[in-house]
Amino acid sequence: MTLRAAEPPRVPVLDEDLPLLAVDALEHEETFEGVRLEGTTLSGQRASGVTFTSSRLVDVQLGGSQLESFALTEVVVERGDLSNVEARRAGIRVASLSGCRMTGIALTQSTLLDVTIRGAQLGLASFAGSKLKRVTFEDCVMRQADVMDAELQSVRFHACDMTEFDLRGATLARCELRDCRLDGVRGADRLRGAAMPWPDIVAMAGIWAGELGIQTLDAG
Repeated sequence: MTLRAAEPPRVPVLDEDLPLLAVDALEHEETFEGVRLEGTTLSGQRASGVTFTSSRLVDVQLGGSQLESFALTEVVVERGDLSNVEARRAGIRVASLSGCRMTGIALTQSTLLDVTIRGAQLGLASFAGSKLKRVTFEDCVMRQADVMDAELQSVRFHACDMTEFDLRGATLARCELRDCRLDGVRGADRLRGAAMPWPDIVAMAGIWAGELGIQTLDAG
């Protein structure tokens, strides 16, 4: 039986010349639309309900911020620091994030729809309890990240380092893993509903054996 391929995410389409905006701080329930932030330092912010729509964020520093219900719609994020951001109940839709530092980001109980994340540092990131649909992770470092109890549909992991990745409690449908490193992955049984190239499946023989409790016999 051939599994239908995962659907690729839609990509944001923005105006070429967005007005440059200067921002010193984020306020609760603040909305930004059709703007460009570049080289802005906003580390350690505490604001809920902040929304960016049809905007571009370039080299923006948000590290260590608490941004509950953070929302990105039709947004491009290039580089920048989102490490250790706490963004519970975030909504990210039709967005592209590339080259970002996102170590330890907590996008828990969130919704990611039509999102591409490329070349990002996502070690220790958490998507626990979230819903991901048409999301692509490409060339990302995702060591010790987790999708515990999350719902993944048409999610693609391509050339990612997923060492000690935690899948426990997750449900996958029409998902793909290609050329990923999966040493020490937890909850490998949750990969039911995913597709992988045959060489990748063979390379994971030790993991499958561990999940099934199969012991190795000495040669002879």
